[in-house]
Amino acid sequence: MKRIVVVGASAAGLAAAETLRREGYDGTLTLVGDEPHPPYDRPPLSKQVLSGQWDADRTALRTPEDLAALDLDLRLGVAAGGLDPAGRLVRLADGSTVPYDRLLIATGVRPRRLPGDRVAHVLRTLDDALALRDRIGPGRRLVVVGAGFLGAEAAAVASKLGAQVTLLEPAPVPLARAVGLEVGQALAQAHRERGVELRCGVTVTEVTEDGVRLADGEVVEGDEILVAIGSLPNTGWLAGSGLVVDDGVACDEYCRAAPHVYAAGDVARWYNPLFGTSMRIEHRTNAAEQGMAAARNLLAAPGARKPFTPVPYFWSDQYDMKIQAYGYLRGHDEVAVVEGNLAEDRFLAAYRSGDRITAALAVGMPAKVVRQWRQVIAVRAAWHDAVPNRP
Repeated sequence: MKRIVVVGASAAGLAAAETLRREGYDGTLTLVGDEPHPPYDRPPLSKQVLSGQWDADRTALRTPEDLAALDLDLRLGVAAGGLDPAGRLVRLADGSTVPYDRLLIATGVRPRRLPGDRVAHVLRTLDDALALRDRIGPGRRLVVVGAGFLGAEAAAVASKLGAQVTLLEPAPVPLARAVGLEVGQALAQAHRERGVELRCGVTVTEVTEDGVRLADGEVVEGDEILVAIGSLPNTGWLAGSGLVVDDGVACDEYCRAAPHVYAAGDVARWYNPLFGTSMRIEHRTNAAEQGMAAARNLLAAPGARKPFTPVPYFWSDQYDMKIQAYGYLRGHDEVAVVEGNLAEDRFLAAYRSGDRITAALAVGMPAKVVRQWRQVIAVRAAWHDAVPNRP
C-alpha cells in the first residue's frame, strides 16, 4: 500500500491522517479540502467566533509545524469532482486526478437552503461565521430560521451582542423530534426569558428583500437572515461511482463503504451494533473518533478490523446553559427527568427506546454526573433498572 487519499480536510479527515501516520503508514498521504483554510474546528464558529471572543486563527486544529510533520500531499482550495473506484482515481474540480490504493471519504455536509435563496446567511464555514459576525450587534434585527442547536446557538450569541432576534421554528418546540416535547419546552422558555422572540409552528417559504415570508403570507422583517434548517451530506461528487449513498455514504460497522473505500464524520452513515441501527452523526466528537477508527480499519487485515460502536456525545452552549448529551436520542419512546428540575435550567433527562436506556441529556449539570450515564447507555441497561419508579 503506497498511496492513501483522504478527501475532506475536516476534523474527521485530519484525525484519519494523523492516525495513519501514528499507526506506521509511511507512503504518500494526500489530504484534499475544498476550502482554502487548513483544517479548523467548527463548533466555535457559532459560539466564540460569532461572538468575537476568538479570532479566526484560534480555530486552527493544528499548527503549520504539526501539519508539516505529517508529510502530507496537501491539496487545499480544490473540491473532489468524481470517483472512479475501478481505476482507483479521485477526480478533482481543477481537472487533475489523484490515484489511491485506499480511500477515506470525510467530505462532511453542506447547509440546506430555502428554495431560490441566495442572500441569506448560512453558518457552516469559517468565512460564513466571519461574514455574519460583521453584520450583527446592537440595533440590528436578526431573523434565524430553524431552532436546532446551530440556530439556537447563533440566536443566543446575537442576543447577547444586543441584536433583536426572532427565532422561527416549524416544530411545536425546538428540537421536538430529538429531545422530546418537555425538554424542548424548557429550551424554548430559556430563549424567551432572555429576550428572543421565539415563534414555533411557523413555516418559512422564502427569503424576501425585507426578511422572510411565512406560509400564511406574513413577512417577518429583519436586517439579516440566518438559515439554519439542517444540512445535506456532501456526496454529489460520488454520482456514478457505484457507492451506495443514502443520506450519507452507506458503510458497514467497520466504516467500510466499498472495497478499498472507507468513510468517516458527518458524511458517513454506518451501522452501529451497539444501538442496532444505521446512524449518521453530525457532532465534533464523533468526527474525530470515527476518523481514527476508519483509518485503523483501512490499514488492518480483514480479520483484524474492529466495529465502530461509540456512544455518541455532543454539547451545546446557549446563553449561560451548558447542554450535554450521550447516546442516540432520535426515535425514543419515552423521556423521564431523573435529576433536577426543567423549570430551573438544571436537569438530566433519560431516554428510552424499547426497554433500554439509549440516551441522556443534561442542562446545567456537572460533567462527571453526565458521564456516568455514558456507561449506563454503553452496557445497554434496562430502563426499569436505570430509572427508578418507572414501568
